[in-house]
Amino acid sequence: MSLVDFSSDAFIVAFFLYCFGFLFYGVAIIGRKFSNRNPDEHMHKWGRIAFITSVLGFIAHLTFFFTRWAGGGHIPTSNMYEFMTFLAMMVMLAFIVVYAIYRKPMLGFFTLPLTVIIVAFAAVFPQEVQPLIPPLQSIWLKVHVTTAALGEAFFAVGFAAGLMYLLRVVDFNSKEKSMRIQQRWVEFTLYVVVIIIAFIGSVFAFRGMGYEAHFIQETVEISSQGVESTTTDDVKYSMPPIVKPYNSQVQSMDSFLGMKEPLFETPSWMKGVDAARKLNTIVWSIINGTILYGLIRLVLRRRIGAAIHSVMDGVDPEDLDEISYRAIAIGYPIFTLGALIFAMIWAYIAWSRFWGWDPKEVWALITWLYYTAYLHLRLSRGWHGKKSAWIAVIGFVVVMFTLIGVNLVLVGLHSYAGV
Repeated sequence: MSLVDFSSDAFIVAFFLYCFGFLFYGVAIIGRKFSNRNPDEHMHKWGRIAFITSVLGFIAHLTFFFTRWAGGGHIPTSNMYEFMTFLAMMVMLAFIVVYAIYRKPMLGFFTLPLTVIIVAFAAVFPQEVQPLIPPLQSIWLKVHVTTAALGEAFFAVGFAAGLMYLLRVVDFNSKEKSMRIQQRWVEFTLYVVVIIIAFIGSVFAFRGMGYEAHFIQETVEISSQGVESTTTDDVKYSMPPIVKPYNSQVQSMDSFLGMKEPLFETPSWMKGVDAARKLNTIVWSIINGTILYGLIRLVLRRRIGAAIHSVMDGVDPEDLDEISYRAIAIGYPIFTLGALIFAMIWAYIAWSRFWGWDPKEVWALITWLYYTAYLHLRLSRGWHGKKSAWIAVIGFVVVMFTLIGVNLVLVGLHSYAGV
């Protein structure tokens, strides 16, 4: 067995240990209501078991990281699969650090699912070890990526604590207009999380079915000299094509639920060979996410936020507010070093300039400015509680777009990461 194969096995072990860690945290939080013994004693016992399981998962994750590094010949952070697995590992490291300070099992109940989702999302991408392109063959790649990911990991813990705070303080039984608006926004946040889960499930489900559809797309381009040229591309789908590529013909298409041809055509303004496939994936994610959300609501017989709110009795919201702030405060200087300073040094070595307005660079700056504003409003303006929590939650959306949206949607010097 090669080191790369062994690393894959360690990765699977880490994934399942994280899942079990989440389940044990669930027993610690939810089970205290039904425990015959002292609820605090019950939470302490199962919280300790959950934390140990999570740490074992982190050790397995470290094993994956270093064995893949040794087997692949370079640090495994060069594409979306490797970076997202590394980010998940850093989220666990940030969680362990914050948990060691505050000892709040509830934090694991929210952070472990986030880690599991990131790990599952990483598995969507090709997992082969790929050779490094020249700009990535630098020691500054290791320094830049690792520190930036660690800073983002602390932002993720801040997001988890901020979302916990909102679920704790928003009254889902209130009929007041202002409170109903907050209920809807919290529920919408959870709905988006369900859509992400549905996206991952959809990819693996259709991949397991072996679904395929092929299109021939013709693209007409006119040069600056007015010369017209036509290019032909073969576009492959692994999900049933609700929307087909613009100006394309079906080459072959598996039938699915009676659908033997695409329902719509991608708008002409969506450029690029992958644009239609990405739009199709988004459509399927929303459809399946909505169905999954409806099933969860049917089982719970109430909003997801209301169900989670009911198990958070006894949790001090001020502790959650403090944890969210501290996690972001720790991550901010690390992110500043990794995503800005070290990134500019690497950019100068790779492309002979410190700054070039590449989409990834721009969104890294936007993320930094966003959290700068968060800390300013928190420290100078006294924005605590709900205001601070909402900023923490929205901030992580900005982080995820910087990590995923820029690589997969926008075209730039960092587009290789989306391969």
